[in-house]
Amino acid sequence: MLGRFFLFWACLASAALLGVWLDRYWPASHAVALGLAMVASFWVLFDSVRAKKFLNWLRLGGGAEGGSTTGVWGDITTRVRRMLRERERETLECQARLQDFLSALQVSPNGVMLLDGEARIEWCNQTSAAHFGLDLQRDLMQTIGNLVRDPGFAAYLAKGDFGTSLTMPGRENSPSRPVTLSVQLHPYGDGRKLLLSRDVTVLEQAEAMRRDFVANVSHEIRTPLTVLAGFVETLQSLRLEESERQQYLALMAQQADRMQTLVNDLLTLSKLEGSAPPGVNLQVAVPALMRQLETDALALSQVMGDADETDHQFVFDCAFDGFLAGTASELLSAMGNLVSNAVRYTPAGGHITVAAGQRADGCVVFSVADTGPGIAAEHLGRLTERFYRVDRSRSRETGGTGLGLAIVKHVAQRHGANLLIESTVGKGSVFSLVFPPQRVVPVVAASDAHTAK
Repeated sequence: MLGRFFLFWACLASAALLGVWLDRYWPASHAVALGLAMVASFWVLFDSVRAKKFLNWLRLGGGAEGGSTTGVWGDITTRVRRMLRERERETLECQARLQDFLSALQVSPNGVMLLDGEARIEWCNQTSAAHFGLDLQRDLMQTIGNLVRDPGFAAYLAKGDFGTSLTMPGRENSPSRPVTLSVQLHPYGDGRKLLLSRDVTVLEQAEAMRRDFVANVSHEIRTPLTVLAGFVETLQSLRLEESERQQYLALMAQQADRMQTLVNDLLTLSKLEGSAPPGVNLQVAVPALMRQLETDALALSQVMGDADETDHQFVFDCAFDGFLAGTASELLSAMGNLVSNAVRYTPAGGHITVAAGQRADGCVVFSVADTGPGIAAEHLGRLTERFYRVDRSRSRETGGTGLGLAIVKHVAQRHGANLLIESTVGKGSVFSLVFPPQRVVPVVAASDAHTAK
C-alpha cells in the first residue's frame, strides 16, 4: 500500500513537470490539464494491465504460479491464493469423507440405491446391484422401473405410498433356490428417493418353518385328543360291558402314550437346539450302547408282534470295543431312533442288522440295515425334516411322531457326524452315522484317561 502511495505522488510530480515543460507552447491551464490527463491515462493503463493479469490468473484456476506479486494486486493475489488453498483442502476433506461413507455403504449387507426425481439410478452399492441384477456401469442413470419388472414393485413405485416395505422375489429367485427381498423407498431432498433392500430369504423360510411346525404339532395333538374325547364321552354316557370298558381304556392309554411321545420328542429337539455341543471329555462305550439298543429293539419287536416272541430277525454286530466322545443320552436317542424306525417299518419276519465298526480312515460307523419297503429317491432329501413322512397312514399305524430323524440329524451335527441314507424300494434301507476320528477314543486311550483320573 505504501508503494502504491509513492507511485501516486510520483505520477503527480511527473504531471507537474510535464505541465511546466508544455507551458512553453500552451497556456498554463491547458498544459497542466494535458499533463494530468496523460499521467492519469498511464495510471489507468498500468492498473488495467495488473488487473488483467489477476483475472487471467483466476481464470486459469488460481494456481500457485502466476498473478501479481507486488502492490495491492499482489496482496489481493496472495489472499485469494490462500482462500483457494483453504477451499481446496476443505474440498479434499469432503471428498475423503464422502468416499469413506460410500465405502461403508458398499460393504453393507443391505442394498442402498439413490434415485433422482425421475426415479433414475444415481448410485447404488454392490449389494443392491446383486439384489436387482444390475450392472453398476451400464445401468447408471437408467429408470429403475425399466430395469425391475416385478409387477408388485411397479405398483409400489407408482402408488407413491412408501410408509411400508414391499416383499418381492429377488432377481436370482428360482423354485430350487428361493430369494426374497424386502424393499422400501424413502423420499428425501428435492424429489429424490432412497431405495433400501434386504435379503429376507432366511427369515421367510424360518417363518414358514414356524407356521408349519405349529400346524403340524396342532394336527398331531388334535387327532389323539379327538380320540380321547370320544372315548371319554362314550364312557360317561353309555353303560358298557367290562370287556368293552377295558378295550376303550386301553385305546385311550395308547393315544395318551402317543401324545406323551410327541411331547418328549419336542422337548428333546428343544434341548438339542438350545444347548452347547458336547465336548470331547465325555466318553461313551460303544459296546454298552449296542447292548442297550439290542434290549430295546427286542422289547419293541415283541410288543409289535403281540406275542411272547420277537416279530423280526436281528443281528447285532459290534466290531469296535472303544469309546465315542459325546453325550450318552444323545447318542442313545439318535441310535435308538434309527433302530426303532427299522423295527416299526420292517414287516413281520424281516431282517434287521445293527452294526458298529471302525474304518481304515479312523471313522466309526454305526449302521442299521433293514429289509423293509424301502424309500423312493425323491423322499430321501427330506427325511430329516420335522414331521415329514413318506407314508402318513403307515406312520399313524406304527406310532411314529415324524421327529425321529430330525433328532438323529441334530445329534449327528452336535457330534460332528454325518447321517447317510441309502434305500431301494422293495429291498430295504441302510441308515448310517459316521463319526469322525476326533470323536473316536480307542480302548487303550480311554483306559489311560480313566487311570489318570
